[in-house]
Amino acid sequence: MSQSKQLSNLLLACVIAASSFLSTQGFAASGPSVESVEGATTIGAKEAKELWLKGAVFIDTRKTADWDAGRIPGALHISIKKPEFNPDYIAQYVAKDHPVVSYCNAQLCHRAASGAKKLVEYGYTQVYYFRLGFPSWKNANYPYE
Repeated sequence: MSQSKQLSNLLLACVIAASSFLSTQGFAASGPSVESVEGATTIGAKEAKELWLKGAVFIDTRKTADWDAGRIPGALHISIKKPEFNPDYIAQYVAKDHPVVSYCNAQLCHRAASGAKKLVEYGYTQVYYFRLGFPSWKNANYPYE
């Protein structure tokens, strides 16, 4: 076997081992996000805009680079993977009975579902899971910043 082929096989083995390790550690979610979150209402872009116009609080659960590239106007950036995503911090911005929308980067992003689940656990009573998130908002030609 050529040295190049051996190197390719070794690299492939490392990638497979790393992805296997990450998936067992809970760090890497794969496949589409869940279609619904217990205690939350799944919404599309049209419903999201209606809620936005009525003053619902939008929580952008994405990474900082995604946030910097564009977001729904007025959204709070509280990455689901940061310690700030906790009930005390969120309570500074959203009353438990106020509509709150969790969103990220479409159905392959699992952060919005995780955010909606946590909001329900924290006692929020009007939680909305915007599964298709920012890309569907932008594709609908709704305002963004």
